[in-house]
Amino acid sequence: MSANPILPGFHPDPTICRVEGDYFLATSSFEYFPGVPIHHSTDLVHWEQIGNVLDRPSQLVVTRGEQGASRGIYAPTLRHHDGVFWLVTTNLDEIQRGHLIVHTTDPAGPWSDPVYTQGTIGIDPDLAWDDDGACFLTWKDPLADGIAQVRVDPLTGELLSEHRILTTGTGLAHPEGPHLIRRGEWWYLVTAEGGTHTGHVVSVARSRSIEGPFEQHPGPLLTHRSTSDPVQATGHADMFQLADGSWAMVHLGVRQRGSFPRWHVNGRETFLVGIDWIDDWPVVREDRFEVADREASFEDTFDSATLGPRWIAPGIDPHRFAGLDAAGLTLQPGRAPEETEAVHLVGVRATDAEWQASVAARGDLALVVRIDDAHWVGVQRVGGVLAARAVIGPLQQELESAEVSAEVRLAVRTVLPQTHYGERSGPDRIELGYVADGFHPLASIDGRYVSTEVAGGFTGRIIGIEALGANEAVVTSFRYDA
Repeated sequence: MSANPILPGFHPDPTICRVEGDYFLATSSFEYFPGVPIHHSTDLVHWEQIGNVLDRPSQLVVTRGEQGASRGIYAPTLRHHDGVFWLVTTNLDEIQRGHLIVHTTDPAGPWSDPVYTQGTIGIDPDLAWDDDGACFLTWKDPLADGIAQVRVDPLTGELLSEHRILTTGTGLAHPEGPHLIRRGEWWYLVTAEGGTHTGHVVSVARSRSIEGPFEQHPGPLLTHRSTSDPVQATGHADMFQLADGSWAMVHLGVRQRGSFPRWHVNGRETFLVGIDWIDDWPVVREDRFEVADREASFEDTFDSATLGPRWIAPGIDPHRFAGLDAAGLTLQPGRAPEETEAVHLVGVRATDAEWQASVAARGDLALVVRIDDAHWVGVQRVGGVLAARAVIGPLQQELESAEVSAEVRLAVRTVLPQTHYGERSGPDRIELGYVADGFHPLASIDGRYVSTEVAGGFTGRIIGIEALGANEAVVTSFRYDA
């Protein structure tokens, strides 16, 4: 399997569908607004983000702060049926309403306001249609610790049958992430098991009826547990047929670095493998696709009418505090400089092992790399003083400070450690400083403190900017170099 993801950075729980020669892929977004990024490709290797499915307050409710971390939007399913794109997902902040379903004829949007499947408590929903056009909702039922199913009207969310349990899995922990895929006379139920870390596996069962009973394949379809493969935690997969008739599968994985027990920092990413069929069972071919290194660097000078789809905010719609005009990106006042919880932060996903982010702006501003409000490091300029700051759980510290001119760019970068065998190291070092005829570091910190293994949760590093104090800040340039 290629060690390179097709969607690097925080893009977990992939779901995919094909319309003729076009492929569309959506992923989870948790507490970030807008939610459910959607990408397009014609070759499965090169992808472009064309929007976010949930981009209006009428579609998405998320919560700010530590209480909102890794809540929000869990694993979606994206499908195309009778000329319409459908997406079903769970918002943990509204879990009592059931799963939410939206639809559109243009995957770039806009998508409809959601309907809710009241009475289907759980996560990881899937939609599938049988030959008679009946729509089935399948999801992880936490009370039964298994996979449940019910018939549903996707336009209204009305349940049309009693729900029942299809399977409780193979005996591994946490059966979840179901997807129902049709091939010939067989329905395949693809699930995740083992928990979404190094014990993760993809399992598969089959039936001649969408309602079962399902025959479980005795072994995992895919797992990297107890191996030295550079991609770990492989699971939560979705299978699909290519335009040429062959089959493939997308799944999540993590790239851990550093010494034992190792850390991943950019979140769970999306990978691609091939599928062959033997005796009507899928078999993974990990070497089917070669995913080359891609160009990840970009600069945003904020000269368009709207924020690009890559920009997201934790727990709040960024349009409530970020505006574009001839001056650039104007950010309304955010947190006080001494506080730790973001108020008006907008950011982008970190996608690479080594990168540098820098920002040119007027006003008091912070540039941070974060997992959540209790796990972040960054630089913040107040007046003419630039400070490097770290927040790790209940601990916070100003690491260093210096007087700087208003013209310098605030900067953060990651550097891979140079170690010898047997030496302890984190996944990287995060250097905090500024750019003025080159990078000038103020301080650095072990990157393990901004990793999922330390912070917990289901997201990855976000590089964020936020105005500080009582005044606006105007950002004229954001650069990401990798």
